[in-house]
Amino acid sequence: MQMRLIAVCCVLSMGTLAATAQMSASGAAPAVGTIATPSSAFDSELNIIEGEMMGAVKAMPAEKFGFAPSAAIFVPGQKTEFATVRTFAQQATHVAEANYFIFGMATGLKPDVDVKGIEKLTSKDDVVAALAGSFSFAHKAIATLTAANAFEVLKSQEMGLQTRATIAAFGVAHGFDHYGQMVEYLRMNGLVPPASAK
Repeated sequence: MQMRLIAVCCVLSMGTLAATAQMSASGAAPAVGTIATPSSAFDSELNIIEGEMMGAVKAMPAEKFGFAPSAAIFVPGQKTEFATVRTFAQQATHVAEANYFIFGMATGLKPDVDVKGIEKLTSKDDVVAALAGSFSFAHKAIATLTAANAFEVLKSQEMGLQTRATIAAFGVAHGFDHYGQMVEYLRMNGLVPPASAK
């Protein structure tokens, strides 16, 4: 009787382990209280900004990619300076370039494109493709973060404690910074950002 009970427990345990493995492989969230890997934790945050920013870039009409705020949209007489404000396309290409630079610096992964050429892009299709490519690169870079290397110090204190993890976190934060600006550009053109429309 006791042997039969042990055998049943073993079969149930194996079934539970198999189900858990399938849930992890299918992308289901890990259970509360478990320890996530650095790569999965940072990748989760990168997925959020990627989804929101790619939605915003795809929502802006192609003819508006050259749009930038100007003094004309403010109250007459208000002191404003917009000579160096980025266009919508330049906001997106700046993030694309930064993704290659920041996530490459965090992990040592080398870009697979001519990063300097990105800033010259102006058409919607080219900008969307460049931004998407930069997020793919960022995901590959983040996949190299491990518990053993995530907090390895890479640089001195000139800009705070720079470890692989803190630089990757900055890369995600940088994306959110520019996404906030792009949201304003969309709204100035009468468009609701897709993430806000949900």
